[in-house]
Amino acid sequence: MRQITATGQTVDGAVQSALRQLNITEDQANIEVIDEGKKGLLGLFGSKPAIVKVAKAQESVEEVQEKEVEPEDPVEKIQTYVEKIIAEFQVGVNVKAEVEQNVVTLQLTGEKIALLIGKRGQTLNAIQYLAQLAMHQYADKYYTVVVDAEGYRERRRETLLSLADRLADRASQTKRDVKIEPMPSFERKVIHTALQNRKDVETDSQGTEPNRYVVIKPK
Repeated sequence: MRQITATGQTVDGAVQSALRQLNITEDQANIEVIDEGKKGLLGLFGSKPAIVKVAKAQESVEEVQEKEVEPEDPVEKIQTYVEKIIAEFQVGVNVKAEVEQNVVTLQLTGEKIALLIGKRGQTLNAIQYLAQLAMHQYADKYYTVVVDAEGYRERRRETLLSLADRLADRASQTKRDVKIEPMPSFERKVIHTALQNRKDVETDSQGTEPNRYVVIKPK
């Protein structure tokens, strides 16, 4: 328990000095007067400072229990985190969290949503990447974080499936490898999964992050 011994021209002055140093109020303190001091002749000659000892009072069991709170929900924390990121864009967007098993999906809705999606979802992917890193700090178990914006992820998935089939046909017909533009791992997985049952091509990921890409190879 931290305590302060303070002096002042009066007991009250000494107490106030100690309270300021401890950053507490008088009702939170245990105060012991060591010396009441003396004003002296004409308030100057022979004066003696007041001395007090002040300590922060120990909290009662009831007060401690009142301060005890439930651990913060990592899903609520990650929602707040993403809301703070979006606030920097100065657009009116709402964030709604949905949880299914170990997957947390943050749905973004509002005006100027295209600004948050970015070219080929690059801005949205960046927000998702940061959210996933933050979730590792907030939660004591593994969560996959998905940041979606008004159904963009499903539209993008359909685009990737169509792209995968079209480029696989090209690789099979030309007997040459076909490289697809760099994309994040969860999008590369869509390509690999879409083509895994085809007997005329196979897929491979090459390069290093963040420029890793899928190569479709004829068998």
